[in-house]
Amino acid sequence: MASSTIGSSNTPPATLPGFEDVSRYWDPVQRIFAAKILPGEFYVTREQEMIVTVLGSCISACVRDPETGVGGMNHFMLPVSQNESHGTWGGEDDKDYTMRYGDYAMKRLINEILKNGGRRENLEVKIIGGGRILAQMTDVGSRNIEFAHKFIRDTGLRLANEDTGGIYPRKVYYFPQEGKVRVKKLRTLHNNTIIERETEYMHELAVTAAKIAEHGKPGK
Repeated sequence: MASSTIGSSNTPPATLPGFEDVSRYWDPVQRIFAAKILPGEFYVTREQEMIVTVLGSCISACVRDPETGVGGMNHFMLPVSQNESHGTWGGEDDKDYTMRYGDYAMKRLINEILKNGGRRENLEVKIIGGGRILAQMTDVGSRNIEFAHKFIRDTGLRLANEDTGGIYPRKVYYFPQEGKVRVKKLRTLHNNTIIERETEYMHELAVTAAKIAEHGKPGK
């Protein structure tokens, strides 16, 4: 945990191109600016800042180059889209909705890190999430974990650490400059926000898949 981080609540760090719309705020406890990402989003930075998200059955990969300090985090819902080609490293034409799938989310995150000075051979990966919180979709979390392990293995990346599985949602705080991850297990929820959000996104993905099957790729 980067408790010694020094920052000013008046001057947020500059964002990298393409991330200007990601929600950021000053965290008075950590004394650092934080970028908050939702399912289907990711964020990459070269600055001294924190990335935050809340996970249920979803997975976040925290990836960085320890030598340059550039790193980022994603948040994906399902392992692989069955209606799209898997694309290639460096692809830039994927639609935003595909970021909810692990194969796209991992490639986009890594490509952006490499584009901003990271070196593939230096990358370290930490994976968080994959909890079993949706009774009606009990295998989603485990499928996400299995996908993340396979992706890391197949691409020759280095898995530095993980906090996966279990029955509790997690709040994740990632500090790319230091490579530190803080995970808070949400053992008591006062509402169903996480479950409702994931159920809604799962429904959206199913609707999108049906539209693709009938009409082709969105925007085409």
